[in-house]
Amino acid sequence: MTSEASSGSRRPRSGMLRRQSPEEDSTVLIDVAPEAEKGHTYGSTAPTSELSGHREAAGRVGSPSKPRVDFVLVWEEDLRLGRQQGGAGRDETDTRGAWRETFLDNLRAAGLHVDQRAIQGENGAVQYVLLRAPWAVLCYYAEDLRLKLPLQELPNQASNWSAGLLAWLGLPNILLEDVPDVPPEYYSCPFKVSKLSRFLGSDDQENFFTSTERHQILFAILAKTPYGHEKKGLCGIDQLLAEGVFSAAFPLHDGPFRTPPEGPQAPGLTQRQVLFRYWARWSQWNKYQPLDHVRRYFGEKVAFYFAWLGFYTGWLLPAAAVGTLVFLAGCFLVFSDIPTQELCSSTDHFEMCPLCLDCPFWLLSSACTLVQAGRLFDHGGTVFFSVFMALWAVLLLEYWKRQSATLAYRWGCSDYEDIEERPRPQFAASAPTTAPNPVTGEDEPYFPERSRVRRVLAGSTVVVMMVAVVVVCLVSIILYRAITATLVSRSNNTLLAAWASRVASFTGSVVNLVFILVLSKIYVALAHILTRWEMHRTQTKFEDAFTLKVFIFQFVNFYASPIYIAFFKGRFVGYPGNYHTLFGVRNEECAAGGCLIELAQELLVIMVGKQIINNVQEILVPKLQRWWQKFRLCSKKRKAGVSEAVGQAPWEANYELLPCEGLFDEYLEMVLQFGFVTIFVAACPLAPLFALLNNWVEIRLDARKFVCEHRRPVAERAQDIGIWSHILAGIAHLAVVSNAFLLAFSSDFLPRAYYRWTRAPDLRGFVNFTLARAPPAFASAHNRTCRYQAFREDDGQYSPTYWNLLAIRLAFVIVFEHVVFSIGRILDLLVPDIPESVEVKVKREYYAAKQALAENEALSGTNGAKDNYSQSSERSLGPQPTLPGGGQASRVPSL
Repeated sequence: MTSEASSGSRRPRSGMLRRQSPEEDSTVLIDVAPEAEKGHTYGSTAPTSELSGHREAAGRVGSPSKPRVDFVLVWEEDLRLGRQQGGAGRDETDTRGAWRETFLDNLRAAGLHVDQRAIQGENGAVQYVLLRAPWAVLCYYAEDLRLKLPLQELPNQASNWSAGLLAWLGLPNILLEDVPDVPPEYYSCPFKVSKLSRFLGSDDQENFFTSTERHQILFAILAKTPYGHEKKGLCGIDQLLAEGVFSAAFPLHDGPFRTPPEGPQAPGLTQRQVLFRYWARWSQWNKYQPLDHVRRYFGEKVAFYFAWLGFYTGWLLPAAAVGTLVFLAGCFLVFSDIPTQELCSSTDHFEMCPLCLDCPFWLLSSACTLVQAGRLFDHGGTVFFSVFMALWAVLLLEYWKRQSATLAYRWGCSDYEDIEERPRPQFAASAPTTAPNPVTGEDEPYFPERSRVRRVLAGSTVVVMMVAVVVVCLVSIILYRAITATLVSRSNNTLLAAWASRVASFTGSVVNLVFILVLSKIYVALAHILTRWEMHRTQTKFEDAFTLKVFIFQFVNFYASPIYIAFFKGRFVGYPGNYHTLFGVRNEECAAGGCLIELAQELLVIMVGKQIINNVQEILVPKLQRWWQKFRLCSKKRKAGVSEAVGQAPWEANYELLPCEGLFDEYLEMVLQFGFVTIFVAACPLAPLFALLNNWVEIRLDARKFVCEHRRPVAERAQDIGIWSHILAGIAHLAVVSNAFLLAFSSDFLPRAYYRWTRAPDLRGFVNFTLARAPPAFASAHNRTCRYQAFREDDGQYSPTYWNLLAIRLAFVIVFEHVVFSIGRILDLLVPDIPESVEVKVKREYYAAKQALAENEALSGTNGAKDNYSQSSERSLGPQPTLPGGGQASRVPSL
């Protein structure tokens, strides 16, 4: 049967939660908890003594018939498992139950209203704990967390760079759409209870704090509340979830996401319905994202991700257009390229040396198709596109800095990391000592920097070991390719033998993709453990350290094989009669079409293959998981005798959704894609087009996940996209160097230019120019001569042409890098990181804050005004909260 319980009575800590009958259920969820211990340390929830003065005020607030639910905790009890368990299993169950009871008691002691609901079946139960913070608790923790609340409403000045450009050009903007309920902009400052009357909406206690602000306060309390000895790490909801004490912890969504039957323009549309109607639907693929709505509902961290994703996708449009034109130019050049025509019409003129010890001789004309495919990506237009993409990346990052600064100001988080961010609850619980914060002067948990550095160095050793594992996997793939090429080339089928290198390369790419996906799962779990051990003070620093670890590994994991093909394959082969080997296997050669076409194939397999796998996972796996969760919970309700005709409670509907797993995987996918688009773009001009098509799907797919399929995440604040911006800048610089070496050493661009300048402007005879003759000893041993691709003399030594080309290639790399870096530096200087309009607004807000403070100081000189203000505050907030040590909270007016 379904049972409901209220926690309105005193309960001993040692006892389990008492189930009340429906008749005993109370709608006023007020708890009078026992007095807690008085020794309060930072990082723990405030004990009862700090909020004792607010209990009377909380009682006056009362609750309607359906009280607001700010947060939900869930755990599932399996009675069959309890009956089957032996001594050790029963002890573990009892320990979890004791932890859970202690945790809930401490939540009551912190002033939260705790209401327990259960769906009781024959073999188990699903327990829901509904949490609500009264007005006094919200005010106390809002000040403690330095939440920024609005002082003065401003006209919304949100704009989009493309909208401004289209308006300047006088063109219609099909991307623009009017979204209802646009969140206004505010002048804001950190909340102070002593300045309550100055904040907008202070007379409406029920709606003064938004739902996201209430969720932030509740989660801060949950993250700090201990359930055992804090120094042993028995603290916080995250640890309880990891231990399986609770199954889930989440805030509730703002009602269902589907619009009411009367249509999308119906009055009273919720924030979630607005987001679904104007953002998460597939039909909105060609509309701007309502970022202010996203920020209001999900918080700044999620909004910054979608802002970056939309900005990056918009900038992919010109890159994809230019890349497609370069590819089409290559398609036309295939049929007019003289060296390609010479090779395809050579018939038996060029007999090539065997590709392995027991392989047959082969004809160069049999590789005609491969050479034609190589010309699609290797021509003069590729040089222009490489320069274009290098400057595109620089401009993209510069204009993103401006966009990020604008959003950070508009959303009131410009100085969040420097001033407002608090220590992580896990750090606060585990730190051995405290020390004054150099910025705020407050005592905060402290971990010695020298100890942290030692831990970081130890963690770096593990990262190096994992990178070594990736290198070993790469070597194994190289050997696999060489052995596969040898086996296929021995085939009696002439066409198959000619394609031996390509078959080995393609199958090797697939095997490499499998290695990448498996190693990624293992390393991410290991990086979590290492980063927690390193004891980073704030959540931002924790996430930055974790991100850097995982990215270094993933960079090597994803890019090791393309880097090998681009810069090492075919460089250390040797020559007939003196071939170099690796573990007894002859080193790989580039196919007749060159390594550039093989690199393009590798990029498409890894980049496009990973995107397809990710999108299939993001579409199918959540649907299957959600179906199973819903089926499992409905089965328990049927066994409990609850009719499905009875409407679902909101917390039950939300529990059927999937847990939100954060943004790390989403960012990583986009940054790796950015690397493929920029680092190896000389080999594959179509990479921006594939990235653009994927991102159009990715934006709506991620939006649907957050709005429809996942539980609502706790709204987290952020100042920008974090360390990802520095990683993107590093990739942009690496892309310049990579493309310079690709064009110089992997492309035929410079050998063709050299041949055109020194021998034949029409490139006739170029194929013969690139082929060397086997040494006489090799020819006499096989009783026939053959050719191979190299600039060598008949005795196998490098020819003067090789050294001339080497000098030209190195000069090209130096000139290319200096020109692109110089232009990029000029663009960096010309484009300021913060728009002038934002700088003016920042100064205006600072001036307004000073004026407000000056006015308040003038009023404080009048006793009557001061007394009236104090009495007003007392009526609004109730008695002053008692601080640790027994003192009263300060009422000094401060902005």
